[in-house]
Amino acid sequence: MQAAQILIAGAGPTGLVLAISLARRGIPFRIIDKSNAPGQASRALVVHARTLEFYRQLGFAEDVVASGIKLAAIHLREGGKEAGAFALNDMGEGLSPFPFALCFPQDDHERLLVAKLQALGVAVEWGTELREFSQNPTRVLAVLHNGQREEVIEVAYLCGCDGARSLVRETLNLGFPGGTYNQKFFVADVKIDSVSQNDIFLNLGADTFVLMMPVRSSGMQRLVGIIPKPSAQLDNLSFEDVRASTEGVLGLHVDHVNWFSSYHVHHRVAERFRADRCFVLGDAAHIHSPVGGQGMNTGIGDAINLSWKLAEVLQNRAGASLLDTYEQERIAFARALVSTTDRAFQGLVNQGRTGRVLRTWIMPHLVPFLFSFKAVRRAMFRTISQVHIHYRDSALSQGRAGRVRGGDRLPWAESSESDNFAPLNSLAWQVHVYGIANAAFTQQLTVLNLPLHTFAWTRATEKAGFQQDAAYLVRPDGYVALALPDQDASSLKSFLTKHGLTFFSGI
Repeated sequence: MQAAQILIAGAGPTGLVLAISLARRGIPFRIIDKSNAPGQASRALVVHARTLEFYRQLGFAEDVVASGIKLAAIHLREGGKEAGAFALNDMGEGLSPFPFALCFPQDDHERLLVAKLQALGVAVEWGTELREFSQNPTRVLAVLHNGQREEVIEVAYLCGCDGARSLVRETLNLGFPGGTYNQKFFVADVKIDSVSQNDIFLNLGADTFVLMMPVRSSGMQRLVGIIPKPSAQLDNLSFEDVRASTEGVLGLHVDHVNWFSSYHVHHRVAERFRADRCFVLGDAAHIHSPVGGQGMNTGIGDAINLSWKLAEVLQNRAGASLLDTYEQERIAFARALVSTTDRAFQGLVNQGRTGRVLRTWIMPHLVPFLFSFKAVRRAMFRTISQVHIHYRDSALSQGRAGRVRGGDRLPWAESSESDNFAPLNSLAWQVHVYGIANAAFTQQLTVLNLPLHTFAWTRATEKAGFQQDAAYLVRPDGYVALALPDQDASSLKSFLTKHGLTFFSGI
């Protein structure tokens, strides 16, 4: 057995996806978690389109979709009555193979990821805790504790996926600036009869709100809401302390409570995502409000971004400087996300006059009208689903051809003859041409050992933003690194040389 080159601390969704992606690429690693088993709480619920696109590359998107609930509509209710509604199931039509949001509770999600990792021959080391570590220019020295046994290991890199109270982040002295919202919130999984199992209900009141959405196909519903001020001062809250206000806003009776918890919401981003040979990902790097269900999906995006870069460096296909682009690309998005979700959340929970106007007039009456326009729904899908995320400012992004720039997610352009996302399942660098690839360019790609995929020029490719006969160098995570409007092989070779990229293993 090869010695581990990477230690992953934390086996939540972020750590598990990082592990699966590394395993698919043949990188030896260990993944540990101080818990004795996967989580038992539903916690994060929504899996967005971009995450499903990554899962398609890894080979199990359809398993996730089959296990979850496709969200069909959002109902906006005010004063216990429905004020408006809009559909969710067509928002991303033509933009992604997964034009919907999926409800899939985190505990079920984690168990599926653990099973996928086991199928690749790797087991999570449960009950194993990272106690301390140090690093030098070539290795990381880590002390692990499992029961009464202590173990010291050496690895090339350490990935901290160990949550908001991350030992990795704290040991590295990475600042975690941000704050905590004043309001106290509750979350509960409950049984309510006669409720749609595919819809979200946003129940609005002058001084409160309650979000209700399906958790499992068994009929369980998730409730999230503000705790009324008098009750918020209590130390040992139960659902009975919020039942009256919650049922009043819902206009429904809660028959059974399966799980209840109260909490404060935080918003923070680490000052850095990397310190030499150590990285932080997921909640260890950023936490934010639950608006839009972005947290878990963002952590999974971190894992996808870092995994292929670690693999390229460890397999000698790229220079170590490639790892610098992880922080550059992901921290910019995390900061922007925290800022936008913070503004949205502050508006939603504000207890002043502005918040009351938003909850009792703008949200229930104006929003449904705006969402009656297809352009508005598509714009919202691009944002919420994370398909809009781009790395145009990355050192690894260059060029423009058509509307597609270096750093953009490769647009999806499916036709009856082909699906341009299908080749991404190789998890490898590749070149796409939408139209005709000339012979000289094709020959140069053969010399470089770069796979070429050509697609017929169609209305779908034009609509997606591609330029006819242009060439696009696509990264292993499905983002465009280099857009070449004229199939210039010399520009391609210069780009590869600049970043130390080679596609012959072991060189």
